[in-house]
Amino acid sequence: MNKIVLRADDFDGYLTQEDKASIDFMDKKYAENLHFYEKLLSVGDNGDKNNAKDKLISLYNEMGKMMQSITKREPNIHVYSFETPHSIHGEASRLIAKLRDPGTEHPEFVYYIQRAYELLFNLAFGGSDDHRKNYIFIKTAVNIPVQHYAVHKIPYVDDKIKNSVMCVMLRGALLPSMIMSKEIQEYSSINYVTPFALFKIHRDDTKEEHNMEYILDLERSHFNLEQLDGKDLVFADPMNATGGSLITIIHYLKKMNIKPKSIRFFNVISVLKGSLRIVRAVENAEIYTLWMDPALNKKAYIVPGLGDAGDRINGADSSDNPRDMIQLIADYGVNIISLYKSQVRKIEETVLYRSGQ
Repeated sequence: MNKIVLRADDFDGYLTQEDKASIDFMDKKYAENLHFYEKLLSVGDNGDKNNAKDKLISLYNEMGKMMQSITKREPNIHVYSFETPHSIHGEASRLIAKLRDPGTEHPEFVYYIQRAYELLFNLAFGGSDDHRKNYIFIKTAVNIPVQHYAVHKIPYVDDKIKNSVMCVMLRGALLPSMIMSKEIQEYSSINYVTPFALFKIHRDDTKEEHNMEYILDLERSHFNLEQLDGKDLVFADPMNATGGSLITIIHYLKKMNIKPKSIRFFNVISVLKGSLRIVRAVENAEIYTLWMDPALNKKAYIVPGLGDAGDRINGADSSDNPRDMIQLIADYGVNIISLYKSQVRKIEETVLYRSGQ
């Protein structure tokens, strides 16, 4: 079987003692929440419930300040709510709240995922020190007394995006990767559509966080190694829990003598431990996350988290008949396919190339 397997203890050794102390502190601090969660389940507005809400506000504020302090020392970890002006934090907070809510139905969930990646793109590229601008000339629908045009300027990011390759790790990462590729295309002065590399990787959910295994299935992956060498690799996964999948892929590429120019990882929610693991284990990796959650439970799920983002984007697969990338795209429907038609075409080319057709 042509598979690459890494285990949690293969890369936990990269963590420093200070990292481990920070992670342990956050785990213990988050554990204090559990008692107050039970109080919130009580019926009606009573004193215990109101006291629990006050305690949770205090605990979350304390954890947020601690995570901000930790990540401030890490130049390659960028958290939207820690690095942007306070006046716009409410937008990200409300967006994350909608994604967390189990009552947010599929169309709205996809809408907020799209909004999240627009914000993340601007976090990574919109604040460039390069003061040059790209200008867009738009022929409008007004033609009286003459044809009218509008001129719009956008940040000049061509140098940062012109060699990008979208790397798709998991089924839940497919649509976010298409969204990021579309953002790159829209900001490019030459309408650049990224190549795609599709990796079939999963973790063994019969394991627990401390002994988790990550399995990269090369037979069911679709990528061109030569296309990855010396390029800016972009990964977009809604959730960064343990960091294990990304680290496994990068270690495989390193083994194959592939040397990326840069690695950028875009997450809607990232947990502290997974973020620290990645920047310790992967040279020059940068993480951009809209929101940071404090801890993992023993099954390596992010807490408080938002559930299985892949299932909420794509719908759940049956265990005996999981869909491949092309099937997932077909199930997105005509609206998504027409919006991301250039990306769909590139993904199809990638799959057909690997299949030798």
